[in-house]
Amino acid sequence: MGEEMIKPYGDTLNDGMVQLSFTLPVENSPRAKKAAEIYVSKLNFEDVSVVHARKIADNFTCFVVYARAIPILDYSTVKVPEFKIKPMDFYEINEIIKIKLHRPLMVVGATIGSDAHTVGIDAIMNMKGYDQDYGLERYPEINACNMGAQVPCEELLEKAIDVKADVILISQTVTKKNAHIRNFSEFIKLLEEKNLKRRFLLIAGGPGISNDLALKLGYDAGFGPETRPSQVASFIVTKITEQKSAKRKI
Repeated sequence: MGEEMIKPYGDTLNDGMVQLSFTLPVENSPRAKKAAEIYVSKLNFEDVSVVHARKIADNFTCFVVYARAIPILDYSTVKVPEFKIKPMDFYEINEIIKIKLHRPLMVVGATIGSDAHTVGIDAIMNMKGYDQDYGLERYPEINACNMGAQVPCEELLEKAIDVKADVILISQTVTKKNAHIRNFSEFIKLLEEKNLKRRFLLIAGGPGISNDLALKLGYDAGFGPETRPSQVASFIVTKITEQKSAKRKI
């Protein structure tokens, strides 16, 4: 197998071994285990082994299955938009804002729609930050306004306009039935209706977000799990200073 041809790794390179977990709407029984085995085999796996089955409610069983994947992927064909942003620390970010922008950056963030989770937006914006990395509220050259959870799109936009925000951060944790996609899209639609799409730097975040998905939804960037505040701040500072330089050339 060539260097760019890959499969999952289990015990030996490219052996295709994977672990799957899923729930079927059936009562736990030998028949249920066989059903799980057959179902996984229909997903293009072989050497299927049901190693765990447990009832989680009446007529619902959770399974853990080991199996061997058949498909091989040519890694050279995988293309995805990636950040080309130099990572900067707390001090460097503040210095660049001070020297190049000559004013504090204004960042407004919220969890929109019915999503009541704030862990994501808090990790980036609250002063304590995440993973020993200061949140945006700690930066002296950034004015950070965290509006919290369940904020209507209209209210978030009104706040951003009122404080003359440079950046809008939107976090979504709930992904069931693509609730995050609907909420992210609703905000973009609102901006387009009011012809304000280009007024702000738009950043999406959450466990169901990738940069690729965020760009497709109309945002300028997307940050997923384990993102540190300085990564977001580095992106913001780089893009805002680039925009300022572009305006000068015009």
